[in-house]
Amino acid sequence: MHFVALGPDSLSPDPKVLAAAREAAKETGAIIEVCHDMKTAVKDADVLYTDVWASMGEEAQIPERVKQLTPYKVTMEMIEATGNKDVLFLHCLPAFHDFETKMAKAQKEKGFDIREVTDEVFRSRHSVVFDEAENRMHTIKAVMVATIA
Repeated sequence: MHFVALGPDSLSPDPKVLAAAREAAKETGAIIEVCHDMKTAVKDADVLYTDVWASMGEEAQIPERVKQLTPYKVTMEMIEATGNKDVLFLHCLPAFHDFETKMAKAQKEKGFDIREVTDEVFRSRHSVVFDEAENRMHTIKAVMVATIA
């Protein structure tokens, strides 16, 4: 696998964690990169993956995260920059992709667009977020069964 982490320098992975991941990758032939330039990072990608910018309980970080991460929002421009007409979009859900939730509306009223992906991408043929969620459900059930026994 060729894995590329894309984001601002201020949110780069811990160097110790990155070194450990790269060491483990040597055993499988994987490549792990950290990149800050969107066009370079996504070129030839097969999959684009993102997550919410501030998790539950991190609401105080929203203004800073919006400032840091808006340039990395998954858009159709990013999809097209891959050069892969069959690129897939993944997200572990729930996702902020429109302004229909109370949280997204409230943050928009405060001047913050917290959408990590545009609705155009989220609802596109590239999006397999619900397949991913279904697969995760089965994994969670298997972990529950394993821990009950």
